[in-house]
Amino acid sequence: MLKGSQWLRCAARFVPAAPLRPFGRPVALFFHGVAERIVDPRIEINHHTLSGFRAIARQLKRDFRVLPLSDLDDALARPEQHRRTVFLMSDDGYANTLLAADVLAECELPWTLFASTEHIETDDLNPLTLARLFAFHAAEGRYPIAHVGETILPENPEGRARIAARLVAVLKALPEPCARAAVASLRSAFSDGAFADLRSRFASERYLNWGELEALHRRGVEIGAHAHWHWPMNASQPLHHIAEQANRPRALIEKKLGRCRYFAYPFGNAGDVSREARQAVRRAGYSHAFTTLSGTLGPHADPFLLPRYGLRPREGHLPALLPLIRAGNSRVAHLQRQLVS
Repeated sequence: MLKGSQWLRCAARFVPAAPLRPFGRPVALFFHGVAERIVDPRIEINHHTLSGFRAIARQLKRDFRVLPLSDLDDALARPEQHRRTVFLMSDDGYANTLLAADVLAECELPWTLFASTEHIETDDLNPLTLARLFAFHAAEGRYPIAHVGETILPENPEGRARIAARLVAVLKALPEPCARAAVASLRSAFSDGAFADLRSRFASERYLNWGELEALHRRGVEIGAHAHWHWPMNASQPLHHIAEQANRPRALIEKKLGRCRYFAYPFGNAGDVSREARQAVRRAGYSHAFTTLSGTLGPHADPFLLPRYGLRPREGHLPALLPLIRAGNSRVAHLQRQLVS
């Protein structure tokens, strides 16, 4: 059975775009990395191919009006005047967003980068990337994983795929201190040499450093915060961790670049954002914050729980798809009622 976003993408293939234009409203779109080629899609789930991303950028240039986030308040207040408006964003801060920057500069499209600052400072892997590396590339055997329990890696790929899915779900439910211990256990499954080889093989998982982030800022890219450590800000997390996730990246980015006005929640779905997270982001001084729930932008949207649509590797029908995204507004409104009331 097709899920909501899958249904919309399927429908967009068969519905002509022209009759849908009057229903268009401003939308926020996001992507992650852009790699010249994908080595292993089980690991590099966050990356577009360069050719696929270029096709999306050209489509946006041709069919939409892509605006900087400085125009967000006007789009929220007057959505009927922004039927073709798109705000484009990238999450995490992968080094290969430098490739995306070149493509978007060619198309003269403004965009915002949301960076997870601990990874910018340390270049440590996204913790769920490490979990997938463990599930698919560690040697067959039994492994004790802190706060997860003994994990048996089989030889067959199907079994490893099941382990990967279970491990990701269990890890995301852990509070931050336990999650860090679990991530350290996963890293210990590899020798230093084996881990270095994997890092080299999956260079797409490398993060930007501060110098590269500053260079993007000088090119006109808006830099926002994507928490400090790339981890959910859900109800399982200690309150001090949630506060640090909101406050620390803003302080670091402001110190380096002079301003940090926008926030995007890591993962950003309904189970990844708590009432306390919204409050912490508001108190930290951001003007707006984004989830990953699909929907359109308008005057009734909570400024700290704004919707975004995640771009898939191939998006051939955006003119028809984006007006249909308003079908997700009821889910966004439900989350807002849960976390605001």
